[in-house]
Amino acid sequence: MSQRQATITRNTLETQITVTVNLDGTGQVNFSTGIPFLEHMLDQVARHGMVDITIQAAGDLHIDDHHAVEDIGITFGQAFAKALGDKKGIYRYGHAYVPLDESLSRVVIDFSGRPGLTFHVPFSRARVGDFEVDLFAEFFQGFVNHAKVTLHIDNLRGSNSHHQAETVFKAFGRALRMALTADARMAGIMPSTKGSL
Repeated sequence: MSQRQATITRNTLETQITVTVNLDGTGQVNFSTGIPFLEHMLDQVARHGMVDITIQAAGDLHIDDHHAVEDIGITFGQAFAKALGDKKGIYRYGHAYVPLDESLSRVVIDFSGRPGLTFHVPFSRARVGDFEVDLFAEFFQGFVNHAKVTLHIDNLRGSNSHHQAETVFKAFGRALRMALTADARMAGIMPSTKGSL
């Protein structure tokens, strides 16, 4: 496969965001978002997905984190779509179960070309530190809409919101890694009977 890297910049009246991804990286990150807990979660995606991620984001954090988190998800999805290209030769599907102490999450992804999110994470509390955990659904919705993937996220059990979130993002990284892996037997072949994704 050719180099699978992309940089996307998205500027609105609310946020200014630049995301760079290297889908064949080593898990390196460079974040400047002003949202430490989101950065901690995206570090899990990079490390477990073996994707290099750089995110520079500024915006209306004086209001709350909503616009920035959603727009980072959108730009992250756009960068994935551009870096992946025509999707020939990939496994396409990925899944992972990840535990952390009492928490267990499952993530299943399909680079289907059709955006769809099923998100079942019954967080045990509304915030981790200053971060509102319901914003994670906004992040993933932005990602699936613009990466054009089908994504199922289920926290199967857990009583600690930090653990619940961390298992979700680690499993997301692992599922991405599986789906994006080059399949030698599918080299140059579209992983769909439709002939396109």
